[in-house]
This record gives sequence, structure tokens and C-alpha cells, in this order.
Amino acid sequence: MNNNRLIWLNGNIVPLSEATINVLAPTSQFGANVFEGIRCYWNGEDKQLYAFKLNEHFKRLKNSMKMFRMEDKYTVEELKKGFIDVVTANNYREDIAVRQTVFIDGFGSWMAKGPINMFIAPIAKSRNDFNNNRGIKCCISSWERISDKNLSPKVKVGANYINSRMAQMEAIENGYDSAIFLNNQGKVSEGPGSCLFIVRDGKLITPPVTASILESITRDAIIQLAKNELNVEVDEREIDRTELYICDEVFLCGSAMEITPVVNVDGIQVSNGNQDNITKRVHQTYIEIVAGKRDNYLSWLTPIYV
Repeated sequence: MNNNRLIWLNGNIVPLSEATINVLAPTSQFGANVFEGIRCYWNGEDKQLYAFKLNEHFKRLKNSMKMFRMEDKYTVEELKKGFIDVVTANNYREDIAVRQTVFIDGFGSWMAKGPINMFIAPIAKSRNDFNNNRGIKCCISSWERISDKNLSPKVKVGANYINSRMAQMEAIENGYDSAIFLNNQGKVSEGPGSCLFIVRDGKLITPPVTASILESITRDAIIQLAKNELNVEVDEREIDRTELYICDEVFLCGSAMEITPVVNVDGIQVSNGNQDNITKRVHQTYIEIVAGKRDNYLSWLTPIYV
């Protein structure tokens, strides 16, 4: 199924095998592209596929294009139409992930601003099974997180993810599942492609957006649901490395990661050592919302099938 799926490329829906890009384009040679990873969740009762925070993803995509100094020829309406067209063309009736990438095409140099084109690539992706997931083990990466002083993490550009690649590969080769970055101030930043929360004394704590993190849509949603649904106090502040060793809970979050508990950091077991309490409550509420089972949060969702 995945090899036979359809891709949206430059205004046309084509088979994956025909969705090709010039190998000399700046996107191929230098990672000159910006992108969004968007999740859609299937609701069997409604027979509906819901895209999570679609407009927010489009807004961030356009902000990335602006900060990366790319040409911009797509309206939000065109982004949305292309997204819905290719998902419906594949007739997905399951949870999926969609990569929407705007790239610099042509034969320009690493500093070219255009011409730009776009592909939209959906693929089946099941949600994380929280109950059967024992949680992951993380290490503090030896690689420093990029910052606004060099390659801003606010720009969701392909080349930035080499920083995450280095940390993730280092972690895996050293026997861990993932990594946690420190920023150039020595404070906790985020994971590779994911934001971070800890729990101390019943309070949910996350690094501020100035701590060299992506302005995460999932992170923002968790902050809102914690305050409004779970009655949990949220504190956006700097986090010391050693707090990860003595806190009650740790979890990573993001479109791909969803909510994933961290049970061990640098070989030190996180206090609870399991998936209960606030992390589990956040996950349960989040999954209900993204799957369209909370009527008061339907404004966060875009139905794909009319």
C-alpha cells in the first residue's frame, strides 16, 4: 500500500514512483526546504478522518518560508486543498501522517530563494500504543541544540534536522532510545524532533520557547489541555539537567512522537518509573481530542471527508 500511494507534487496527484525531484536542485544538494509533519486520526464512529491543527501547521509553514527567505507562491487555501485532495485520493480510512514540504527547485545555488515547488506525501501511521509502551530511555546528548545565534530551531527547515540526526544516532549507538538536548546556556532544550515536559510536585514544567526549541503545536495544545481539562498547573521556565534525574515524570511530545513517556535519563530511573499520573492523563485526553471525541475541541480539527 505504501509503495502504491499517491503523492501531490506541484499541483498534480501522481504515483509515488513518478514523484521525482531534480538531483541538482538546492533542496537535494543543501536541504533547502521547509516542511510540516501533520497527523490525521480516524474516528470509526463518525467515519471521519480528522486533521489536527491544520491551519496552525500552515501558519508555521509560511513562517518558516519567511524566515528562510524563500519565495512564497501558495495561499493557505491552496495548501489546504492540496492536502485534502491527496489524502482523499488515497482514500485513507485509518490514522495517517502527512509530510507537506516546500522546496527550492531548479538549478540555483545554496543561497537561491526560488523557484519553489511543493510535495504532499501521506502515509499510514498508527498512533502510539501508550499502554503497551514501557517508555523510552534517553541520554543527554553531547551535541548542543542549535539556537537563534546559528540555525534557528523556529525554522522547520530540512537542514536543521541534521542536528537531531547526530543526537539520535549517538543515543542509539550508545544503547539509548533517544536523546535530550541542552542549549547553549546549558539548560534543557528538547529532544530530536520533539518537545519535553517534566512533572515535579504535581506541576507540569516545560522549557520556554526561548530555550532553543521549535514553537511546537503539540506542546501548545498540551499546555492548553492541562490547564483547561486536567486542572494541572503549567510552568514555562528553564530546566536544569539535574532536574531530569529527580523529577516525578518526563515525557516527549510532537506530531510524530505524540506523548511518549521517558522512564530513564542517563541511566537514572525517573522517579515513578512508569506511565501513570499526569503523563497518562495528558495522553488519554490528547488522543480523545485528536480523534474527534471531545466536542468542545472540534475547532482544533479539520474533517477530510465531506
